Amino acid sequence: MSIVNNLSLKPYNSFNIDHKAQHFTVCNSIDNLKYILSETPPSTPILVLGGGSNILFTKDFTGLVIKNEIAGIEIIREDEQYYYIKAGSGVQWHDFVLYCIKNNYAGIENLSLIPGTVGASPIQNIGAYGVEIKDVFEELTALNLETKELLTFRHEECRFGYRDSIFKQEWKNKLFILDVTFRLNKVPVYRTSYGDIESYLKQMNVKEYSIKAISDAVIAIRSAKLPDPEVTGNAGSFFKNPVVDETIFNKVYLTNNTMPFYRQGVNYKIPAAWLIEQCGWKGKTIGNVGCHAKQPLVLINLGNANGKDVLALSQEIIDSVNASFGIVLEREVNVL
Repeated sequence: MSIVNNLSLKPYNSFNIDHKAQHFTVCNSIDNLKYILSETPPSTPILVLGGGSNILFTKDFTGLVIKNEIAGIEIIREDEQYYYIKAGSGVQWHDFVLYCIKNNYAGIENLSLIPGTVGASPIQNIGAYGVEIKDVFEELTALNLETKELLTFRHEECRFGYRDSIFKQEWKNKLFILDVTFRLNKVPVYRTSYGDIESYLKQMNVKEYSIKAISDAVIAIRSAKLPDPEVTGNAGSFFKNPVVDETIFNKVYLTNNTMPFYRQGVNYKIPAAWLIEQCGWKGKTIGNVGCHAKQPLVLINLGNANGKDVLALSQEIIDSVNASFGIVLEREVNVL
């Protein structure tokens, strides 16, 4: 096991925040992981790091950071309707999407260009343009970091919610996800009504829908709206879209009848970006941090920010939205 001490985590998080790991190592297999854990004192705090695209470091990590690089993609079975594709948890999510599109495995094309790894996708129940991981998830395998027991989680055991799962609740920081199996369609079901997909398909002069065409449209939309973390440090959407009950919705809508919203059962989902923009934060900068000019859900590192700068800005935005609308935004990014 090769361990590096006092390593800067700046290259390993998309905010480009320069905090250090007391100890750092790379894992590329279950055997490698078991060996790492056998050589690590039981009291050592452990952080499993995938793509680092949904994390904000506000301090150095005192413990062991394990960078997940478990690779591999394979069909494990198929039936009349589906392919069941297992991917290593360290595979980059967008690479996995492109692999599935190339092989005509349908169902995740709307999730193109989302940063991070396969292993992180069910933790966050990532979603975009009308599709979430829960729609295609079959099962995953994980190692209990404490007991070293191998566990399998089926769909019903994951308790998927909006950007949520059991892995962010009871099992938070207790597992190392090893692989994820997805149930993907043999016959595509095109989801184009959400967001700007249909208008982009028309702009691209697409005559016949395909999973590649939809993926290309999603990539174009995201590229136009979201900053490239290789250029500007960010973690994508920093806040969840709030879901409110009818009483709160009616109170806000009464004086804001142009407010966009989506029905979600008996509740209402309101775009956090709209709330943030109404409070004047879109494009605003404070010192080394700011709110992106094209997508106010995205907080950006203007070059020399530290994690506490970003966290402070996020709290100002939360307080502002709460004061204006009586709605408390929830951070989507994991703050450490």
